[in-house]
Amino acid sequence: MENESVIRVLQTLVESCRDGQSGYRDAAEHVSDTNLRHFFNEQSLDRAGFAGELEQEIIKLGHADPDRTGSAAAGIRRAWIDFKAGLGAGDGSILSSVEAGEDRAKSSYESALRHTELPEQIAALIRRQLVSVSAAHDHVRSLRDVKAA
Repeated sequence: MENESVIRVLQTLVESCRDGQSGYRDAAEHVSDTNLRHFFNEQSLDRAGFAGELEQEIIKLGHADPDRTGSAAAGIRRAWIDFKAGLGAGDGSILSSVEAGEDRAKSSYESALRHTELPEQIAALIRRQLVSVSAAHDHVRSLRDVKAA
């Protein structure tokens, strides 16, 4: 796989991680449950670390200045969470929004791994991060289910 193609795959994941970083941080500001706030802040830091790892790979591939921003669509989703929280939406509603973001993150990672020509060290990095993303997704879903019950 050409460097430019690998860089595009990695850049998509960086965007997803930056979206998750901002989304979790924003959600943490709006939940009332302190354990949930702590979990969201931890996940925000994890996603920042993942983005940093991916950005380092982009730099190694010869692209000195990777894009370190998230997507505009994620910004709109965060504004929606802010709006719902302003209307008194509870932790369950915020968890549902976070889960939707995690669905997108998981899908981005799975899509990246379908590029079979990725260098093995990069594929291994993506697989390792996907394990964490999937675990966070499942945990958010189970927390949402508990809040809904």
